[in-house]
Amino acid sequence: MNSVTIHPCCLTIAGSDSGGNAGVQADLRAFHSYGLHGCTVFAALTAQNPFGVYAVYDVPSSFIAAQLDAVLGVYAIASLKTGMLSNPRAIEAVAGRLSSHPEIKKVVDPVMVATSGAKLIGDDAISVLREKLLPLATLVTPNIPEALVLSPCAKEFERLSGEELSNALAKSIHEEYGVAVLVKGGHGTGENSVDVLCDGNGALHSFSMPRIENPVSTHGTGCSLAAALAAELALGRTLPEAVAGAKEYVHRAIADSYHVGENCGVLGFVK
Repeated sequence: MNSVTIHPCCLTIAGSDSGGNAGVQADLRAFHSYGLHGCTVFAALTAQNPFGVYAVYDVPSSFIAAQLDAVLGVYAIASLKTGMLSNPRAIEAVAGRLSSHPEIKKVVDPVMVATSGAKLIGDDAISVLREKLLPLATLVTPNIPEALVLSPCAKEFERLSGEELSNALAKSIHEEYGVAVLVKGGHGTGENSVDVLCDGNGALHSFSMPRIENPVSTHGTGCSLAAALAAELALGRTLPEAVAGAKEYVHRAIADSYHVGENCGVLGFVK
């Protein structure tokens, strides 16, 4: 009997971006750049472009569960990433299915607080996220405002800033949930963008990349980073190797971003 070569796949559980810049569309672009097949579970449909989100339709949790049932155990999903899950029912549906698949590496992007500090999801959803989804993660990727919400010690860090703050947040979130944490510094200031990884053993790693001045587009970089991390993990990279590779992927995508409309850009396709 001839043996069959099975290639690893990646899965995205996220929202659709009608403009094709972020969400599931950005995730598939990243997976394909790494030469990986991408499966999809749509958790929301959005009417958006680089200038704003104009309408959101939350996919019923029963249909989210049905999509997961259709792909899990059928495709050779080595890793996955989650994006914005806007309500408790959606988070419960995802966590319930993923809890039965410990073999899959899971990158959880807790899309819940904007860089401005505004909450994107309600406190009830954040509570379920903390209790049911985060403990399943291989890696959690909050930005600074999100990390401040997730950390039980945030008030103790009020006087900290920069990399010192990222170190403290990453360490405290790791200790709270028992997972690896990447605190993203892309929206900070300074010549370099510095991300801090607290790995599964509690060790801290710093990753610095020079900022690109006046890029055509940065829309979808958070989604792209999480998807690239999932792809790196699917290919067998260690966490530090995955972070370094994913940051390089996003840096190149920003550098190669281009116009697709009047004052409208998209991240470049990294080959």
